[in-house]
Amino acid sequence: MMRGCLHHADALKAEGRLLEARQLEAPATARTVRVRNGRTTVTDGPFAETKEVLAGFNLIEADSLEEAVRMAQEWPWIRTGSIEVRPVRDMDAVRRRVGA
Repeated sequence: MMRGCLHHADALKAEGRLLEARQLEAPATARTVRVRNGRTTVTDGPFAETKEVLAGFNLIEADSLEEAVRMAQEWPWIRTGSIEVRPVRDMDAVRRRVGA
């Protein structure tokens, strides 16, 4: 299945639709960092206990959320897992809003 996913990613990248793709290491390799009242704590493991974990991400270029959902349906691993489709926030707009 991974070979199919990589071929699919390569095709989307060649079309200019896949901007970035990364896998994440297992949740057990995570460190969660918090700063409260000037005190930093670092704990081993993921931020939250959950049955499903984020395994990686694909940053795609789509004309609409509907197109992004359609594209998600084409990834080979959709048959065994799930894909969360989410717009990327326009950080320039955020900067303008907060005056940064």
